[in-house]
Amino acid sequence: MPIPGSGLAKGLAVTLRTMTRKTVTAQYPDVQPELPPRTRGVIGLFEENCTVCMLCARECPDWCIYIDSHKETVPAAAPGGRERSRNVLDRFAIDFSLCMYCGICIEVCPFDALFWSPEFEYAETDIHELTHERDKLREWMWTVPEPPALDAKAEEPKEIAAARKAAEKAAEKAAAEAAAAAAEAQDQEEQQ
Repeated sequence: MPIPGSGLAKGLAVTLRTMTRKTVTAQYPDVQPELPPRTRGVIGLFEENCTVCMLCARECPDWCIYIDSHKETVPAAAPGGRERSRNVLDRFAIDFSLCMYCGICIEVCPFDALFWSPEFEYAETDIHELTHERDKLREWMWTVPEPPALDAKAEEPKEIAAARKAAEKAAEKAAAEAAAAAAEAQDQEEQQ
């Protein structure tokens, strides 16, 4: 059976121990916090990769992504080909007063147009100013850190392996054509 008042004594002991320690509070904004390298701050937009597929806006549980676009006709690449149409981005905005920073939009983007930026200081005095348009989202894109390096023992990414093999085949083909041209030139010299 516990002694009456022992819980109070334990609580006061914790309080007294804590009162004698030095505080470690960082006085933000005078002292900037040290953030982990892959901190989730705001969402940056790499506009060149956006194909206006609308996946990010459709998958967003808060419906805080606003996208407007129009279609443009692209002329045929080769004579006799047909014209193509493509979507052109007119507006891409995120309302950070609604966003819950779940990252679903970044995960579902098949073209790597959205990234986490470690920027977190974007407070506004008016809630309507928390809807950031594509120009502001593009500014944050340049603060996105490089992805971490691959493990030294990991296999080469498939995209890089395919690009390397294609470059090797092109180099072999060019070397074979150069050797054939040299042999043909030598044959012509011998015939003369």
